[in-house]
Amino acid sequence: MEGINPGVSTVVVGLLGLVVGAIAVLAFHLSDREQRRVPPRPEPDLDDGLVRVLSVLRSAAVVLDADDDVLRASPPAYALGIVRNDALVHPAVRDLVAAVRRDGVIREQELELPRGPIGSGTVLLQVRVAPLGVERMLVLADDRTEARRVEAIRRDFVVNVSHELKTPVGAIALLAETVADAADDPVAVRRFTERMQREAQRLSALVHEIIELSRLQATGALSDVRTVGVSDVVAEAVDRARTTAAAKNIVITVGGGKDALVYGDHNLLVTAVRNLLDNAVAYSGSNTRVGVGVTERGGLVEIAVVDQGVGIAQSEQDRVFERFYRVDPARSRDTGGTGLGLSIVKHVAADHGGDVQMWSEPGKGSTFTLRIPAADVPSAQPAALDAVARSDQTPAVTQATSKEVDA
Repeated sequence: MEGINPGVSTVVVGLLGLVVGAIAVLAFHLSDREQRRVPPRPEPDLDDGLVRVLSVLRSAAVVLDADDDVLRASPPAYALGIVRNDALVHPAVRDLVAAVRRDGVIREQELELPRGPIGSGTVLLQVRVAPLGVERMLVLADDRTEARRVEAIRRDFVVNVSHELKTPVGAIALLAETVADAADDPVAVRRFTERMQREAQRLSALVHEIIELSRLQATGALSDVRTVGVSDVVAEAVDRARTTAAAKNIVITVGGGKDALVYGDHNLLVTAVRNLLDNAVAYSGSNTRVGVGVTERGGLVEIAVVDQGVGIAQSEQDRVFERFYRVDPARSRDTGGTGLGLSIVKHVAADHGGDVQMWSEPGKGSTFTLRIPAADVPSAQPAALDAVARSDQTPAVTQATSKEVDA
Protein backbone atom coordinates (compact mmCIF):
# COMPACT_ATOMS: atom_id res chain seq x y z
CA MET A 1 0.00 0.00 0.00
CA GLU A 2 2.16 2.86 -1.31
CA GLY A 3 1.20 6.24 -0.16
CA ILE A 4 -0.72 5.03 2.88
CA ASN A 5 0.46 6.09 6.25
CA PRO A 6 1.83 3.09 8.17
CA GLY A 7 -0.04 4.21 11.30
CA VAL A 8 -3.34 4.22 9.48
CA SER A 9 -2.68 0.75 8.10
CA THR A 10 -2.07 -0.55 11.54
CA VAL A 11 -5.39 0.88 12.78
CA VAL A 12 -7.39 -0.61 9.89
CA VAL A 13 -5.87 -4.03 10.38
CA GLY A 14 -6.66 -3.85 14.10
CA LEU A 15 -10.28 -2.95 13.43
CA LEU A 16 -10.64 -5.78 10.96
CA GLY A 17 -9.19 -8.13 13.52
CA LEU A 18 -11.70 -7.00 16.15
CA VAL A 19 -14.63 -7.46 13.76
CA VAL A 20 -13.51 -10.93 12.77
CA GLY A 21 -12.98 -11.88 16.42
CA ALA A 22 -16.43 -10.61 17.42
CA ILE A 23 -18.03 -12.56 14.59
CA ALA A 24 -16.13 -15.68 15.61
CA VAL A 25 -17.21 -15.34 19.24
CA LEU A 26 -20.86 -14.77 18.22
CA ALA A 27 -20.78 -17.79 15.93
CA PHE A 28 -19.33 -19.92 18.75
CA HIS A 29 -22.08 -18.89 21.18
CA LEU A 30 -24.80 -19.50 18.63
CA SER A 31 -23.38 -22.92 17.85
CA ASP A 32 -23.12 -23.80 21.53
CA ARG A 33 -26.70 -22.66 22.22
CA GLU A 34 -28.01 -24.67 19.27
CA GLN A 35 -26.21 -27.76 20.53
CA ARG A 36 -27.60 -27.35 24.06
CA ARG A 37 -31.21 -26.82 22.87
CA VAL A 38 -33.43 -29.92 23.39
CA PRO A 39 -35.02 -30.87 20.12
CA PRO A 40 -38.82 -30.62 20.25
CA ARG A 41 -40.63 -33.91 20.77
CA PRO A 42 -42.80 -34.77 17.80
CA GLU A 43 -46.48 -34.77 18.55
CA PRO A 44 -47.49 -38.43 18.94
CA ASP A 45 -49.94 -39.60 16.36
CA LEU A 46 -52.64 -42.22 16.87
CA ASP A 47 -53.76 -44.55 14.17
CA ASP A 48 -56.83 -43.18 12.38
CA GLY A 49 -58.65 -46.46 12.81
CA LEU A 50 -58.02 -46.42 16.57
CA VAL A 51 -59.26 -42.83 16.81
CA ARG A 52 -62.48 -43.77 15.02
CA VAL A 53 -63.00 -46.77 17.30
CA LEU A 54 -62.47 -44.70 20.43
CA SER A 55 -64.91 -42.05 19.20
CA VAL A 56 -67.81 -44.53 18.98
CA LEU A 57 -67.18 -46.37 22.25
CA ARG A 58 -69.80 -45.82 24.94
CA SER A 59 -67.11 -46.44 27.53
CA ALA A 60 -64.86 -43.66 28.76
CA ALA A 61 -61.55 -44.15 26.89
CA VAL A 62 -58.10 -42.77 27.73
CA VAL A 63 -54.83 -43.34 25.81
CA LEU A 64 -51.59 -42.78 27.77
CA ASP A 65 -48.03 -42.36 26.53
CA ALA A 66 -44.88 -43.84 28.07
CA ASP A 67 -44.90 -41.19 30.83
CA ASP A 68 -48.61 -41.76 31.62
CA ASP A 69 -49.50 -38.42 30.07
CA VAL A 70 -52.90 -38.34 28.38
CA LEU A 71 -52.60 -38.46 24.60
CA ARG A 72 -56.31 -38.70 23.99
CA ALA A 73 -59.44 -38.92 26.15
CA SER A 74 -63.10 -39.25 25.18
CA PRO A 75 -65.71 -36.82 26.55
CA PRO A 76 -67.10 -39.41 29.03
CA ALA A 77 -63.64 -39.65 30.60
CA TYR A 78 -63.86 -35.98 31.50
CA ALA A 79 -67.52 -36.19 32.48
CA LEU A 80 -66.86 -39.05 34.92
CA GLY A 81 -63.90 -37.23 36.45
CA ILE A 82 -61.30 -39.79 35.30
CA VAL A 83 -59.24 -37.14 33.48
CA ARG A 84 -58.72 -33.59 34.64
CA ASN A 85 -56.13 -31.12 33.31
CA ASP A 86 -54.97 -33.79 30.83
CA ALA A 87 -53.93 -36.22 33.56
CA LEU A 88 -55.41 -39.24 35.33
CA VAL A 89 -57.07 -38.04 38.50
CA HIS A 90 -57.45 -41.09 40.71
CA PRO A 91 -54.47 -42.89 42.29
CA ALA A 92 -56.34 -46.21 42.09
CA VAL A 93 -56.48 -45.95 38.29
CA ARG A 94 -52.81 -44.93 38.12
CA ASP A 95 -51.87 -47.94 40.26
CA LEU A 96 -53.78 -50.21 37.89
CA VAL A 97 -51.90 -48.73 34.92
CA ALA A 98 -48.54 -49.22 36.70
CA ALA A 99 -49.36 -52.87 37.40
CA VAL A 100 -50.12 -53.51 33.74
CA ARG A 101 -46.90 -51.78 32.68
CA ARG A 102 -44.90 -54.11 34.92
CA ASP A 103 -46.04 -57.41 33.45
CA GLY A 104 -48.20 -56.54 30.42
CA VAL A 105 -51.18 -58.50 31.77
CA ILE A 106 -54.59 -56.93 31.07
CA ARG A 107 -56.36 -56.03 34.30
CA GLU A 108 -59.98 -55.24 35.13
CA GLN A 109 -61.31 -53.96 38.43
CA GLU A 110 -64.44 -52.36 39.86
CA LEU A 111 -63.55 -49.11 41.59
CA GLU A 112 -65.69 -46.76 43.66
CA LEU A 113 -64.19 -43.32 43.14
CA PRO A 114 -65.05 -39.75 44.19
CA ARG A 115 -67.32 -38.13 41.61
CA GLY A 116 -65.60 -34.76 41.92
CA PRO A 117 -62.88 -32.89 43.81
CA ILE A 118 -65.37 -31.90 46.52
CA GLY A 119 -68.46 -33.41 48.05
CA SER A 120 -69.28 -36.97 49.10
CA GLY A 121 -70.68 -38.19 45.78
CA THR A 122 -69.12 -41.33 44.33
CA VAL A 123 -69.18 -43.12 41.01
CA LEU A 124 -68.78 -46.88 40.50
CA LEU A 125 -66.57 -47.65 37.51
CA GLN A 126 -65.64 -50.92 35.85
CA VAL A 127 -62.06 -50.08 34.78
CA ARG A 128 -60.08 -52.14 32.25
CA VAL A 129 -56.42 -51.39 31.42
CA ALA A 130 -54.57 -52.96 28.48
CA PRO A 131 -51.26 -52.31 26.67
CA LEU A 132 -51.60 -50.46 23.38
CA GLY A 133 -48.44 -51.12 21.44
CA VAL A 134 -45.01 -50.94 23.06
CA GLU A 135 -45.31 -47.92 25.35
CA ARG A 136 -48.88 -46.72 25.23
CA MET A 137 -51.72 -47.84 27.50
CA LEU A 138 -55.47 -47.92 26.98
CA VAL A 139 -57.85 -47.28 29.90
CA LEU A 140 -61.55 -48.09 29.45
CA ALA A 141 -64.16 -47.33 32.11
CA ASP A 142 -67.87 -48.13 32.24
CA ASP A 143 -70.20 -46.32 34.64
CA ARG A 144 -71.90 -48.93 36.85
CA THR A 145 -73.43 -46.47 39.31
CA GLU A 146 -76.99 -46.69 37.94
CA ALA A 147 -76.79 -50.48 37.57
CA ARG A 148 -75.78 -50.82 41.21
CA ARG A 149 -78.62 -48.55 42.30
CA VAL A 150 -81.17 -50.59 40.33
CA GLU A 151 -79.76 -53.81 41.76
CA ALA A 152 -80.04 -52.42 45.30
CA ILE A 153 -83.65 -51.40 44.64
CA ARG A 154 -84.46 -54.85 43.27
CA ARG A 155 -82.83 -56.53 46.26
CA ASP A 156 -84.69 -54.32 48.73
CA PHE A 157 -87.93 -54.96 46.88
CA VAL A 158 -87.52 -58.73 47.18
CA VAL A 159 -86.70 -58.42 50.88
CA ASN A 160 -89.72 -56.17 51.48
CA VAL A 161 -92.07 -58.44 49.55
CA SER A 162 -90.87 -61.47 51.51
CA HIS A 163 -91.42 -59.65 54.78
CA GLU A 164 -94.85 -58.32 53.83
CA LEU A 165 -96.09 -61.68 52.57
CA LYS A 166 -94.85 -63.46 55.66
CA THR A 167 -97.25 -61.59 57.96
CA PRO A 168 -100.61 -62.53 56.39
CA VAL A 169 -99.45 -66.04 55.47
CA GLY A 170 -98.30 -66.66 59.04
CA ALA A 171 -101.55 -65.23 60.40
CA ILE A 172 -103.66 -67.50 58.18
CA ALA A 173 -101.63 -70.56 59.20
CA LEU A 174 -102.00 -69.71 62.88
CA LEU A 175 -105.74 -69.04 62.56
CA ALA A 176 -106.26 -72.29 60.69
CA GLU A 177 -104.54 -74.17 63.50
CA THR A 178 -106.69 -72.35 66.06
CA VAL A 179 -109.87 -73.21 64.14
CA ALA A 180 -108.87 -76.87 64.13
CA ASP A 181 -108.35 -76.81 67.90
CA ALA A 182 -111.71 -75.05 68.47
CA ALA A 183 -113.75 -77.33 66.21
CA ASP A 184 -116.25 -77.98 69.01
CA ASP A 185 -116.87 -74.27 69.63
CA PRO A 186 -119.02 -72.81 66.80
CA VAL A 187 -118.70 -69.25 68.11
CA ALA A 188 -114.89 -69.41 68.17
CA VAL A 189 -114.80 -71.08 64.75
CA ARG A 190 -116.95 -68.30 63.28
CA ARG A 191 -114.79 -65.58 64.84
CA PHE A 192 -111.48 -67.05 63.68
CA THR A 193 -112.90 -67.82 60.23
CA GLU A 194 -113.82 -64.16 59.80
CA ARG A 195 -110.29 -63.17 60.72
CA MET A 196 -108.93 -65.69 58.23
CA GLN A 197 -111.09 -64.12 55.55
CA ARG A 198 -109.74 -60.66 56.37
CA GLU A 199 -106.15 -61.88 56.23
CA ALA A 200 -106.85 -63.69 52.95
CA GLN A 201 -108.29 -60.48 51.49
CA ARG A 202 -105.27 -58.53 52.67
CA LEU A 203 -102.95 -61.14 51.12
CA SER A 204 -104.88 -61.00 47.86
CA ALA A 205 -104.70 -57.19 47.77
CA LEU A 206 -100.96 -57.26 48.52
CA VAL A 207 -100.21 -59.76 45.75
CA HIS A 208 -102.36 -57.77 43.30
CA GLU A 209 -100.57 -54.51 44.08
CA ILE A 210 -97.14 -56.14 43.89
CA ILE A 211 -98.00 -57.44 40.42
CA GLU A 212 -99.39 -54.02 39.44
CA LEU A 213 -96.29 -52.19 40.67
CA SER A 214 -93.97 -54.65 38.90
CA ARG A 215 -95.88 -54.09 35.66
CA LEU A 216 -95.65 -50.32 36.03
CA GLN A 217 -91.89 -50.50 36.56
CA ALA A 218 -91.44 -52.53 33.39
CA THR A 219 -90.77 -50.85 30.06
CA GLY A 220 -93.87 -50.10 28.06
CA ALA A 221 -96.33 -50.12 30.96
CA LEU A 222 -98.69 -47.90 28.94
CA SER A 223 -99.95 -50.45 26.47
CA ASP A 224 -103.32 -48.82 25.72
CA VAL A 225 -102.74 -45.09 25.24
CA ARG A 226 -105.68 -43.07 23.98
CA THR A 227 -107.60 -39.90 24.72
CA VAL A 228 -109.18 -40.41 28.14
CA GLY A 229 -112.03 -38.44 29.68
CA VAL A 230 -111.06 -37.51 33.23
CA SER A 231 -114.69 -37.41 34.36
CA ASP A 232 -115.04 -41.11 33.43
CA VAL A 233 -111.87 -41.95 35.34
CA VAL A 234 -113.05 -40.15 38.46
CA ALA A 235 -116.58 -41.59 38.24
CA GLU A 236 -115.31 -45.17 38.01
CA ALA A 237 -112.81 -44.70 40.83
CA VAL A 238 -115.47 -43.15 43.07
CA ASP A 239 -117.89 -45.97 42.27
CA ARG A 240 -115.32 -48.57 43.32
CA ALA A 241 -114.50 -46.73 46.57
CA ARG A 242 -118.09 -45.94 47.53
CA THR A 243 -118.82 -49.25 49.31
CA THR A 244 -115.84 -48.88 51.64
CA ALA A 245 -116.75 -45.25 52.30
CA ALA A 246 -120.38 -46.12 53.05
CA ALA A 247 -119.27 -48.58 55.73
CA LYS A 248 -117.76 -45.63 57.62
CA ASN A 249 -120.54 -43.22 56.66
CA ILE A 250 -118.09 -41.14 54.62
CA VAL A 251 -119.56 -39.01 51.84
CA ILE A 252 -117.55 -38.68 48.60
CA THR A 253 -118.23 -35.52 46.61
CA VAL A 254 -116.97 -34.67 43.12
CA GLY A 255 -116.60 -31.27 41.50
CA GLY A 256 -114.67 -29.36 38.86
CA GLY A 257 -114.18 -29.57 35.13
CA LYS A 258 -115.93 -32.56 33.60
CA ASP A 259 -114.68 -32.03 30.05
CA ALA A 260 -110.95 -32.43 30.76
CA LEU A 261 -109.10 -34.89 28.52
CA VAL A 262 -105.67 -36.50 28.87
CA TYR A 263 -103.65 -39.00 26.87
CA GLY A 264 -103.06 -42.25 28.69
CA ASP A 265 -104.32 -45.60 29.89
CA HIS A 266 -107.84 -45.42 31.31
CA ASN A 267 -107.43 -48.41 33.64
CA LEU A 268 -104.14 -47.20 35.11
CA LEU A 269 -105.55 -43.75 35.77
CA VAL A 270 -108.57 -45.31 37.50
CA THR A 271 -106.18 -47.36 39.63
CA ALA A 272 -104.24 -44.24 40.63
CA VAL A 273 -107.34 -42.23 41.60
CA ARG A 274 -108.84 -45.26 43.35
CA ASN A 275 -105.69 -45.66 45.45
CA LEU A 276 -105.87 -42.01 46.49
CA LEU A 277 -109.53 -42.45 47.43
CA ASP A 278 -108.85 -45.67 49.33
CA ASN A 279 -106.15 -43.93 51.37
CA ALA A 280 -108.42 -40.96 52.04
CA VAL A 281 -111.25 -43.22 53.25
CA ALA A 282 -108.98 -45.51 55.28
CA TYR A 283 -107.35 -42.65 57.19
CA SER A 284 -110.49 -40.57 57.72
CA GLY A 285 -112.82 -40.87 60.65
CA SER A 286 -116.46 -41.87 60.43
CA ASN A 287 -119.06 -39.29 59.38
CA THR A 288 -116.56 -37.16 57.44
CA ARG A 289 -116.26 -36.10 53.79
CA VAL A 290 -113.79 -36.89 51.02
CA GLY A 291 -113.72 -34.55 48.03
CA VAL A 292 -112.45 -35.08 44.49
CA GLY A 293 -111.82 -31.95 42.43
CA VAL A 294 -110.77 -31.68 38.78
CA THR A 295 -109.18 -28.50 37.45
CA GLU A 296 -107.23 -27.61 34.31
CA ARG A 297 -104.50 -25.00 34.42
CA GLY A 298 -101.23 -24.34 32.62
CA GLY A 299 -101.70 -27.28 30.28
CA LEU A 300 -102.14 -29.71 33.18
CA VAL A 301 -105.20 -31.58 34.42
CA GLU A 302 -105.16 -31.75 38.22
CA ILE A 303 -107.16 -34.39 40.11
CA ALA A 304 -107.13 -33.50 43.80
CA VAL A 305 -108.36 -35.85 46.53
CA VAL A 306 -109.05 -34.04 49.81
CA ASP A 307 -109.80 -35.75 53.12
CA GLN A 308 -110.46 -34.75 56.72
CA GLY A 309 -108.30 -37.52 58.14
CA VAL A 310 -105.47 -37.77 60.64
CA GLY A 311 -102.94 -35.96 58.43
CA ILE A 312 -99.24 -36.66 57.99
CA ALA A 313 -96.40 -35.06 59.94
CA GLN A 314 -93.86 -33.01 57.97
CA SER A 315 -91.07 -35.43 58.91
CA GLU A 316 -92.97 -38.30 57.28
CA GLN A 317 -94.05 -36.60 54.07
CA ASP A 318 -90.87 -37.24 52.11
CA ARG A 319 -91.29 -41.01 52.54
CA VAL A 320 -94.97 -41.64 51.92
CA PHE A 321 -94.35 -42.54 48.25
CA GLU A 322 -91.81 -45.24 49.12
CA ARG A 323 -92.84 -48.84 48.59
CA PHE A 324 -94.21 -50.55 51.71
CA TYR A 325 -93.77 -47.40 53.80
CA ARG A 326 -96.58 -46.76 56.27
CA VAL A 327 -96.92 -43.68 58.44
CA ASP A 328 -98.65 -45.77 61.13
CA PRO A 329 -98.00 -49.51 60.60
CA ALA A 330 -100.46 -50.54 63.31
CA ARG A 331 -103.24 -48.49 61.74
CA SER A 332 -102.35 -49.82 58.30
CA ARG A 333 -102.83 -53.37 59.53
CA ASP A 334 -106.24 -52.40 60.87
CA THR A 335 -107.23 -50.80 57.56
CA GLY A 336 -105.71 -53.51 55.41
CA GLY A 337 -103.13 -51.17 53.90
CA THR A 338 -100.20 -52.61 51.94
CA GLY A 339 -97.96 -49.56 51.75
CA LEU A 340 -97.91 -49.77 47.94
CA GLY A 341 -100.83 -47.53 46.98
CA LEU A 342 -99.00 -44.21 46.81
CA SER A 343 -95.98 -45.81 45.14
CA ILE A 344 -98.32 -47.05 42.39
CA VAL A 345 -99.82 -43.56 42.07
CA LYS A 346 -96.33 -42.08 41.66
CA HIS A 347 -95.43 -44.54 38.90
CA VAL A 348 -98.72 -44.04 37.06
CA ALA A 349 -98.19 -40.27 37.15
CA ALA A 350 -94.62 -40.60 35.87
CA ASP A 351 -95.67 -42.95 33.05
CA HIS A 352 -98.21 -40.34 31.95
CA GLY A 353 -95.66 -37.52 31.98
CA GLY A 354 -97.00 -36.04 35.21
CA ASP A 355 -96.44 -36.14 38.95
CA VAL A 356 -98.27 -36.32 42.26
CA GLN A 357 -98.09 -33.63 44.94
CA MET A 358 -99.30 -33.56 48.51
CA TRP A 359 -100.25 -31.20 51.28
CA SER A 360 -100.93 -32.48 54.77
CA GLU A 361 -101.12 -31.31 58.35
CA PRO A 362 -101.72 -33.52 61.38
CA GLY A 363 -105.29 -33.21 62.60
CA LYS A 364 -106.44 -31.27 59.52
CA GLY A 365 -106.29 -33.87 56.77
CA SER A 366 -104.42 -34.30 53.52
CA THR A 367 -104.69 -33.33 49.86
CA PHE A 368 -103.07 -35.45 47.15
CA THR A 369 -103.04 -33.98 43.64
CA LEU A 370 -102.43 -36.10 40.56
CA ARG A 371 -101.21 -33.86 37.70
CA ILE A 372 -101.31 -35.11 34.11
CA PRO A 373 -100.63 -33.11 30.90
CA ALA A 374 -103.87 -32.18 29.20
CA ALA A 375 -104.59 -33.68 25.79
CA ASP A 376 -103.74 -31.29 22.97
CA VAL A 377 -107.14 -31.42 21.29
CA PRO A 378 -107.63 -29.49 18.02
CA SER A 379 -110.22 -26.77 18.60
CA ALA A 380 -112.38 -27.98 15.71
CA GLN A 381 -112.71 -31.56 16.96
CA PRO A 382 -113.28 -31.61 20.73
CA ALA A 383 -116.63 -33.38 20.54
CA ALA A 384 -115.34 -36.13 18.26
CA LEU A 385 -112.31 -36.84 20.45
CA ASP A 386 -114.43 -36.73 23.57
CA ALA A 387 -116.70 -39.36 22.01
CA VAL A 388 -113.66 -41.53 21.24
CA ALA A 389 -112.46 -41.14 24.82
CA ARG A 390 -115.78 -42.42 26.13
CA SER A 391 -116.33 -45.14 23.56
CA ASP A 392 -114.63 -47.88 25.65
CA GLN A 393 -116.83 -47.25 28.69
CA THR A 394 -120.03 -49.14 29.50
CA PRO A 395 -122.84 -46.54 29.14
CA ALA A 396 -125.06 -48.02 31.84
CA VAL A 397 -122.29 -48.08 34.42
CA THR A 398 -121.16 -44.56 33.53
CA GLN A 399 -124.64 -43.10 33.82
CA ALA A 400 -125.36 -44.86 37.10
CA THR A 401 -122.07 -43.72 38.55
CA SER A 402 -122.67 -40.14 37.49
CA LYS A 403 -126.03 -40.13 39.22
CA GLU A 404 -124.50 -41.45 42.43
CA VAL A 405 -121.71 -38.85 42.31
CA ASP A 406 -124.13 -36.01 41.73
CA ALA A 407 -126.27 -37.26 44.59
